[in-house]
Amino acid sequence: MTLFDAHQMGRLVTIFVVTWIMIKLLIRIAPSVGLMDIPKQRSIHTKITPRGAGIGMFVAVALAHLLFLFEEIVRHPFTYTAIFAVFIVGLLDDHRDIRPKTKFFVIFGAVCLLYVDGLTITSIGHFFGYPIDLGWLALPFTFFAVSGFTNALNLTDGLDGLAGSISFIILAILAVIGYEHNDTMIVTLSLSFMAALLAFLLFNWNPASIFMGDSGSLTLGFVISLLSIKALAYIEPTSVFFIAALPIIDTLTVIIRRKRSGRPIFAPDKHHLHHVMLHFFRGDVKKTVIFLALLQLLYSLLGLNLTDYSHQHFTLLFFILNEVIFYILLEGMLKKQNRHTTRRNERRKRLEH
Repeated sequence: MTLFDAHQMGRLVTIFVVTWIMIKLLIRIAPSVGLMDIPKQRSIHTKITPRGAGIGMFVAVALAHLLFLFEEIVRHPFTYTAIFAVFIVGLLDDHRDIRPKTKFFVIFGAVCLLYVDGLTITSIGHFFGYPIDLGWLALPFTFFAVSGFTNALNLTDGLDGLAGSISFIILAILAVIGYEHNDTMIVTLSLSFMAALLAFLLFNWNPASIFMGDSGSLTLGFVISLLSIKALAYIEPTSVFFIAALPIIDTLTVIIRRKRSGRPIFAPDKHHLHHVMLHFFRGDVKKTVIFLALLQLLYSLLGLNLTDYSHQHFTLLFFILNEVIFYILLEGMLKKQNRHTTRRNERRKRLEH
């Protein structure tokens, strides 16, 4: 398999161009079709902005695959149907904010379709020389992993260019794994969404003229999840923690913090990794996104080099150590930032009086 033969390049150029055209169109018609993002209390942006660029990315990828890779769709109909189902629920959420329960059931149904197509996590690897097979827990564990990462990536979509950059890096590493092991599905889907993301980032780089919305972030999270499961045929499971590190670390850190403070783990706030780092970089969105993207690249390259490492217990312990270090550092930064904000507010009140 060649990564960039004429056939492959034609498909990727088609995806890039169609995505660009679709997003230009979406920006124009978004106000009239109800695809506008209104700033909330925890939003970083302050002006009403079009959303739903994920529509353009998905349509471009779907069209290119129908034209250039129809045999792949025929070979994996359940997988492509699952991706389509997750995209549709994301599209509906962009349009009218559907209930989380609806997303839950759709993603569960999509995971069942992956299961039928043979894409499921049957083992979490070997630890201390012993294999840990999941048996009848394979389907529920796969759902837990897929829904967890899909929502984790969705939560990174808080700064212009962040979710797109992180997704691009993870997909690039998965494309390398697919190429090394001659896996057509991993290579084609990874490169297709990378081409769409390149076009999207032209519009989403700060200051963004459109957001990807749930139609983009849920679809990307789901695609990355299923490709990671497909890659488990060639790599050690624990290396995936590093390949897709930042969304996982961010979600775990937020859950631990909320649990320790007695707050609901799904309660929204502005204490995610990108919020803390944005404050650290004094509100400079571009510097924050570049820093986090480089950090993700470092983790992903580390994960790529750990794909054949047989001592998974060490890899898992190393990842847990990273999570602990991140939690301690972010807690310290957050407390310092809160003290700074409190002192600034107190000074402002004294000046007002």
